[in-house]
Amino acid sequence: MTRFSRPAAAVLAALSLPSPGSAAPAAEPFRVGESSRVGDALLEPVDTAALPGFPGADPAATLAAFRRTCRTRPATPQPATVTGSAEALAAACARAETMPETKTVAEAEAARFFSEAFAAYRIVRPAAGGNPERRTGFLTGYFEPELVGSATPSPDFTAAVLARPDDLVGLEPGETRPGLDPALRAARRVGDGFEAYPDRAAIEDGVLGDRARALLYLRDAVDLFVLQVQGSGRVRLTDGRSVRVLYDGRNGRPYTSIGKLIVAEGHLPLDGLTLARWTGWLRANPAQAKRLMRANASYIFFRLAEIDDPALGPPGGAGVPLSPGRNLAVDATLWRYGLPFWLEGRIAGSPDPGRLVVAADTGSAIVGPARGDLYLGTGAEAGIAAGNLRDPVGFVVLLPKPETNPKPSPETRRAP
Repeated sequence: MTRFSRPAAAVLAALSLPSPGSAAPAAEPFRVGESSRVGDALLEPVDTAALPGFPGADPAATLAAFRRTCRTRPATPQPATVTGSAEALAAACARAETMPETKTVAEAEAARFFSEAFAAYRIVRPAAGGNPERRTGFLTGYFEPELVGSATPSPDFTAAVLARPDDLVGLEPGETRPGLDPALRAARRVGDGFEAYPDRAAIEDGVLGDRARALLYLRDAVDLFVLQVQGSGRVRLTDGRSVRVLYDGRNGRPYTSIGKLIVAEGHLPLDGLTLARWTGWLRANPAQAKRLMRANASYIFFRLAEIDDPALGPPGGAGVPLSPGRNLAVDATLWRYGLPFWLEGRIAGSPDPGRLVVAADTGSAIVGPARGDLYLGTGAEAGIAAGNLRDPVGFVVLLPKPETNPKPSPETRRAP
């Protein structure tokens, strides 16, 4: 799915764990990452028995999500510096595959797997004096919108969902091209060189010409904007078919939150700013809506796909269909897809003291070691839940224990 498109954060400095993915308990916290933009963080060892409520309700559902992630490869390669080695995670995956392949694994068996195969580390910030600060992170929610569309344009369906243009060149984190702003995450091929890809306003005004290939049409620009913000969606066509519309690239321009703009200009208060409320305001104020939507220079392109399993969401950055309530979008320049996370705190009114989830997606708005976006499902109800989820929670990452991690060779070790 990839929230708000592919990651926009730059590759962070090299990590200094004992080895990539190694997680032997230690007396001192490990430094996770360091960046003037993100700030640095430490991993503080913690016993899972000391985490209230761990592993939470229905750990078997999280185990199923973990195994699905194990069986896929990321849609986009991750930087070599992410925390969590591929080899260590593969060993944990192999252990998970030895468990019974039943519809539901016993809760006790799933709980034992996460406690025995992984070591827990609370993500904390360094503080003056050398003692880590146990500051909470920030959790939001996202969903897969379900929209109505048409295979052909009409007065009722005017907003074209565009396919990826053939001159669009995506850039991986840290990659750039001569003469381009390093902050841009895509470029336009022009002869033997590259230039910045047009922004949202230019694309809407027709600058792509024949390269603007419509896959289908939505009701209006607001529906299209929602689809682009969420990164994918399901569309029920007027001919009775349902299709999935998946992310297939972006123009590489920076993302700007329209909700923040609406609040900053005083049109709506932050409290109670749900999806239905801000989209309703946009439709009621078309002139201002066009200006505010164009303030977000980022533009997303799509491809069509069949809906294989209606109970699962679209594939995230890890390439695996997302499990509602069990998959998390993380900063993919910091964390390897497939790592479990324990979210400390009551999420969106849930009575549970925490939730066990698996990293399987990312997004340009998801930046930093203690920042996550929880996938909540498909449709209007999931959209309401996602809009209401803005919770301070603690983040605990689970890394493979030494017995599931092949001993690293000296050249793979990083200096502290």
